[in-house]
Amino acid sequence: MTDTARLPRRLLLVLVAGLDRCAADDSTHRFADGEAIKLWANKIGPYHNPQETYNFFALPFCSDDDLSQVEHKWGGLGEVLEGNDLVNSGLDMSFKVDRVEPVALCSIRLDEEKVATFTYAIRNHYWYQFFLDDLPIWGMVGEVAGDEAEETAEGSAPPEGGSGEPLMYTHRRLSIGYNGDRVIQVNLTSEAPASLAAGQELTLTYTVEWKAVEIGFAKRFERYLDYDFFEHQIHWFSIFNSFMMVLFLVGIVALILMRTLRRDYARYTSDADGDDLDADVDESGWKQVHGDVFRVPVQPILFAALVGTGAQLAAMGLIAILTATLLTLYTGRGAVVTTCITCYLLTCLVGGYVSGGLYMQMGGRQWTRVLLYTASLFPVSVILTMAVLNLVAMGYRSMSAIPFTTVVVMLILWLLVAVPLTVAGTILGRNFGGVADYPCRVNAIPRLVPEKAWFAKPPVLVLLGGVLPFGSIFIEMYFIFTSFWNYKYYYVYGFLLLVFAILSVVTVCVTIVVTYFLLNNEDYRWAWTSFLSGASTSIYVLAYSVYYFLFKTKMSGFFQTVFYFGYMLLFCTMLGLQCGAVGYLGCSAFVKRIYRNIKSD
Repeated sequence: MTDTARLPRRLLLVLVAGLDRCAADDSTHRFADGEAIKLWANKIGPYHNPQETYNFFALPFCSDDDLSQVEHKWGGLGEVLEGNDLVNSGLDMSFKVDRVEPVALCSIRLDEEKVATFTYAIRNHYWYQFFLDDLPIWGMVGEVAGDEAEETAEGSAPPEGGSGEPLMYTHRRLSIGYNGDRVIQVNLTSEAPASLAAGQELTLTYTVEWKAVEIGFAKRFERYLDYDFFEHQIHWFSIFNSFMMVLFLVGIVALILMRTLRRDYARYTSDADGDDLDADVDESGWKQVHGDVFRVPVQPILFAALVGTGAQLAAMGLIAILTATLLTLYTGRGAVVTTCITCYLLTCLVGGYVSGGLYMQMGGRQWTRVLLYTASLFPVSVILTMAVLNLVAMGYRSMSAIPFTTVVVMLILWLLVAVPLTVAGTILGRNFGGVADYPCRVNAIPRLVPEKAWFAKPPVLVLLGGVLPFGSIFIEMYFIFTSFWNYKYYYVYGFLLLVFAILSVVTVCVTIVVTYFLLNNEDYRWAWTSFLSGASTSIYVLAYSVYYFLFKTKMSGFFQTVFYFGYMLLFCTMLGLQCGAVGYLGCSAFVKRIYRNIKSD
């Protein structure tokens, strides 16, 4: 297929995929016998620090050329944001053509600087990643003779005496399986470890072996999926346990609240209709704050923007999970990131609608501010966090640094897609979702909030409100963290969809209980309390991320620590906004429902 014939197909793929771009061979995945096939080198870095990655030729391997002169395979937006930059490895390979005898790739004349560089890389478990026809391959730079490599802090030398001699692998044996005209699987074996000494010349060689396999093209990626890990019985048990907890919690909430509310309705109705004016009337409980329960909360603009942003993130998460469940996104570099960005841009309409409708119900008039807050609160937090991470990555010359052109593209997408959709959503919410259907009028003078026990105060209720939602997801958090930080492909999006639904139900139930408990203590400030009660789930997830970093990983160094906690802060911010919005919207429906049936003066 010629480049001219491929051009319309490329343009069509760009329009359909939106943000990803596919090379011609990668789009067909078909090769003729003897056709040249390229092995692309992606990145290299310490195995225990997933984000600390560098260009493959950052180590003094074969290419002494400027990296800008090396052939690159440019990817889409999601691929760049993941820190991928594919360059031609230089290996001469052809489809179905064996190279049994070792082929010399190049020779490296070692000096003191190169020896120190390779020694540091080997002792710190440097690994690299190749791609052949979009199939990933991993290999280690070398090994330490006699013992495992000593793990040291970043920038420090390994301790003397106990460590063995670092040996660098000089031969790569590629075993490639094919089915017809398609590449099905690739295995890389590193061999021939050689010692490192100044003045020595190392020759890097490789061999290629092709063999026919019966595995279909559609199933070629299954060998990268860790079924034993993700489909372990503890994963199934955690889902079942969370589901049973939901049933129990919903049943308890329904039983307690409905019986209590029915008794309250009966008592208040008899009090309103009774003829005995001297009867002992109970003047306590949630009914007494009916004139203040729908009072506008403090900071209404900020509150409406946060709820709108949280609703948008919840919609984004749901659509992204559904998309990943239906499609095999894990097979494409950057596909998950691209999907999330696309879903975020499209759901800006949801964020504007929710924030605009809520602000209209509050009787607000400063529409420009609520619009700007909704469109910029979360993006600004992402920009500030990524700016710090980018400065660190640029200081280390890491591939995790986002290029300036990519930053410009992201800003253009925000200005030309996110902001207009937010404006449209705000207008729709103001006109169609801003009806204040409150069942009770708001008193002109706010009611004094009585003193209550310490455990009934909003800060305590907020902290307690996140315990059960976190308990319903913490097992899934382990699988998600492990897939992201330990090189596993997360593919069980059906599990994630169930956990998403469970988290939403548990969050709504818990915030309803918290709100009812607050109102029963005659405290009408339930809006912020319900939002923060749901959002407090993220506090426990952040605490769990600290535990995971300390006891479940071997990450070290300033670079990886900053990136780990930077990403975790962003993730917890998203989770907190989402759970807060879900909790508030559920509580809002509950509060309107219970006050609709009371008889108030």
